[in-house]
Amino acid sequence: MTTPPHILVIDDEPQILRALRTILTEKQFKVTTASRGEEGLTLAAASAPDIVILDLGLPDMDGIEVCARLREWTECPIIVLSVRDSERDKVAALDKGADDYLTKPFGIEELLARVRVALRHSARLSGSQTSIVEAGPLKIDLAWHTVTRDDEEVKLTATEFNLLAYLASNRGRVLTHQSILKQVWGPADADHTEYLRVYVRQLRKKLEADPDQPRYILTEPGVGYRFIADE
Repeated sequence: MTTPPHILVIDDEPQILRALRTILTEKQFKVTTASRGEEGLTLAAASAPDIVILDLGLPDMDGIEVCARLREWTECPIIVLSVRDSERDKVAALDKGADDYLTKPFGIEELLARVRVALRHSARLSGSQTSIVEAGPLKIDLAWHTVTRDDEEVKLTATEFNLLAYLASNRGRVLTHQSILKQVWGPADADHTEYLRVYVRQLRKKLEADPDQPRYILTEPGVGYRFIADE
């Protein structure tokens, strides 16, 4: 029998903890809960969860600090659930290591969808990552640096491919403007968001059936971008 995925929920609202424990257990997940940041960090170190669901407004420390401390030793996917909905808070959490961000109140089906994406991310991190990423008619070969659309090769510049590869390697995950710029252009260009806008526009023209209504490279307003691949 396979071991069910383990989700650690760190939230100080008892009703949220009860609801998530019930819902996730019904979906065959193993669930551990914590109501304080330090408690959550201790449980994460002791039990090595597959996913952490994290509230930012904890009584003993800010959830963003919890993200940063988790990222000192684990790449476990982190989904933030918070009443804070400002772009600044979202960017801060994502830049400190969160993989995704949902604002309370949230829909259960949306949360479960984000959990499924996080589990795929976790599987890739554990060694099952393929060099081929498919999204509709697109096929991206990360090892051979080739891209095809409807089996026709798409010509990309080196920077265009590096940008696409970073997005596709983190498919399903929200990537902030700054994290993308640091990865693709380098730390010195981390504030040059105009570079990113230009290159995303160029990629959409080459890859999307309708660049004005993208299906694969999605904008997270004020935050960054998310690449959507096939299941």
